[in-house]
Amino acid sequence: MRGLKALLLVAAPLMLAFGLVLPLVRFETFYFFSETPSLLAIVASLWQNGDIPLALIVATVSIVLPILKIVSLATEALGAREERGGSFFFDHVVPQLSRWSMMDVLLVAIVITAAKTTGLATAFTQPGLWFYAASTIISGLLHFLLRKY
Repeated sequence: MRGLKALLLVAAPLMLAFGLVLPLVRFETFYFFSETPSLLAIVASLWQNGDIPLALIVATVSIVLPILKIVSLATEALGAREERGGSFFFDHVVPQLSRWSMMDVLLVAIVITAAKTTGLATAFTQPGLWFYAASTIISGLLHFLLRKY
C-alpha cells in the first residue's frame, strides 16, 4: 500500500502540471479557424481582456486549490501530520477542496456541448482535459487511501 501511495503522490502533481499547460479543448469554426487553449492560456486571456475578477476566480479554483490540495496530501503522506488526532486542514479543509475538484472538467464538457449544439463551432476534447481529470481522480484516491490506511 505504501508503494501505491508513493506512486499516486508522484502522479497527481505530474498530471496536474500536464493538465495546466496542454490544450483542454479544440474549437474549429468554418473549417479554417482552430483554437486550442490550455487552462493557463485561458486564465491569461481573461486577465489580458480585462476580466480580472473572472480570471482570479478561475485561477483560484482551477490552479491554486488543486495545488493546495496536492501539497496537503504530500504533507500528510510524508508524516508531517500532528499525532494527536490529525490536522484540522487535512480533516476539514481537504474534503471541501475535493468537492470543487471536477468543476473545471464539468465546465469544459458544458462548453463543448454548447458549441456542438449551437452549430457555430465544433469542439473536441484535448489531452489537457484528460490529464486534469486524472489528477483530480488520483488526488481523490490518494486522499481516501491516506484517511483509510
